[in-house]
Amino acid sequence: QVQLVESGGGLVQPGGSLRLSCAASGRISAIYTVAWYRQPPGKQRELVASITTGGNTNYADSVKGRFTISRDNAKNTVYLQMNSLKPEDTAVYFCNADIRVVTGIRRGYWGQGTQVTASS
Repeated sequence: QVQLVESGGGLVQPGGSLRLSCAASGRISAIYTVAWYRQPPGKQRELVASITTGGNTNYADSVKGRFTISRDNAKNTVYLQMNSLKPEDTAVYFCNADIRVVTGIRRGYWGQGTQVTASS
C-alpha cells in the first residue's frame, strides 16, 4: 500500500556533496518520523539521521555538521543533504518511514536503498 523510493546516490570524490531523496507514495494518511540508515559493505546497518513530524532532527555523531535531513510534507519527500563526504560514508543508504495509511494501520516502511560511494 506504500512505496518508498530513494534516489540521488552516486560516486563522488571525498569532500564532495550529494543530496538523497526519499519519496513516499500510496494511500498515505500521515507520515511521522522518517530516518535515513546506511549499511557499509560488510558492516551492520546504522542510523544516520531522523526527522520528526514537527521537524526535530537527530544525527549520528559521525555525520553531525556535515549532513542535513529535511522534509517536504506536501511532496511526501524527505531529503538528506550530504556535504564534505568521506570514504567512510560509502554505503547503501536506506529510507525508513513511520506511516499511517488510510485504513488506519501504522508501521514502518523501508525503501530499496541507494548506493553512495565517496572515493578517489
